[in-house]
Amino acid sequence: MAKLYASCAAMVAVQIGYGGSNILMKVASEKDLDPFVFFVYRHIIAFLVLLPFAYVIDRNKRTSLTISMTIKIFLLAILGSTIYLNLFYLGIKYTSATVASAFSNVTPSFTFVMAVLFRLEKVNIKTARGGAKVLGTVICIGGSLIFTFWKGPYLTKAIFKEPLINIYKNQDSGNSSGKDWIKGSAFIVLSEMSWSAWLILQTFVTRKYPAKLTITVLTCVFATAQSGFLALFFARDPEKWKLQWDARLLTIVYSGIIISAVGYFVQTWVISHNGPVFTSIFNPLMLIFVAIFSAFVFSERLHVGSLVGAFFIVLGLYLVLWGKKADHVVADEQQDNEKGLVDTEMQNTSVNDNEVKDSVRETRISPI
Repeated sequence: MAKLYASCAAMVAVQIGYGGSNILMKVASEKDLDPFVFFVYRHIIAFLVLLPFAYVIDRNKRTSLTISMTIKIFLLAILGSTIYLNLFYLGIKYTSATVASAFSNVTPSFTFVMAVLFRLEKVNIKTARGGAKVLGTVICIGGSLIFTFWKGPYLTKAIFKEPLINIYKNQDSGNSSGKDWIKGSAFIVLSEMSWSAWLILQTFVTRKYPAKLTITVLTCVFATAQSGFLALFFARDPEKWKLQWDARLLTIVYSGIIISAVGYFVQTWVISHNGPVFTSIFNPLMLIFVAIFSAFVFSERLHVGSLVGAFFIVLGLYLVLWGKKADHVVADEQQDNEKGLVDTEMQNTSVNDNEVKDSVRETRISPI
């Protein structure tokens, strides 16, 4: 049970980190941060940060990399970084940040379906806890949609009269055509499916290769190479690669350390202990944290819809965690039973050894 609580705390921290990244991306986008340059730099930073830790911590865990495992880690980089990030930001270009936020919260449903198909998640809707997993997932997704699309009256006044940072000089015009909206929505949905597939594949990789930090380092290496290849075609202007002490550099460093390095590793660790569905169900929490940060930084006002949506997100999350608690109870019981069997076997072996020794001693003492 301690692992469950630790995993919950870790995933909440990850979503707070993602929320901070979204705020910085809003600011950096106004400074013309090129997404292809951004992807390359952030993965390079993540690689440099994690490499010394992976060398020291995983030195006794690393096993020889087979061709099959190398291909799987390469696919992790494609699914979780290259495809996911590029399609997501391309979708925002054709739609808006609001639409992207709404669609990004269907990840738990995609992950849930994939996990069931690959037999990574056992669901028995006839039981209370099994039904709670399904119901909690639906409620969590519904709450995120309410949070995004239903505004309602303002719930609070702006914390500051003027925003600390003004990012609304280039707001969405709202004049994009219907075809662009459909195209952008399709890109975002595909990106979320790619992220769900990353969660599923990560489960199989961590089962075969226990060095989780090394997995993250190799993923960053492959992601850098893949993003660099795309940048050769879409970011040829040398001016885009020049960095200064501004919001762009802060966003790159923050995202490289907190998201690509710490975030990827923590999610890999949580997946290895709790599965992909557990990890994905925390995604809607990011909406709540972004709203809180925006209220302080951009002086945005919260709506009634935000409060209602947040309530359903937390309620759905609680139901899923309550359903997953049974899995941990069963796992703990199995570990205790296995430990008990091992202890019993050791005791029996010890008793048999003593009997053999006593028999040998009697044989030696008895006269011929």
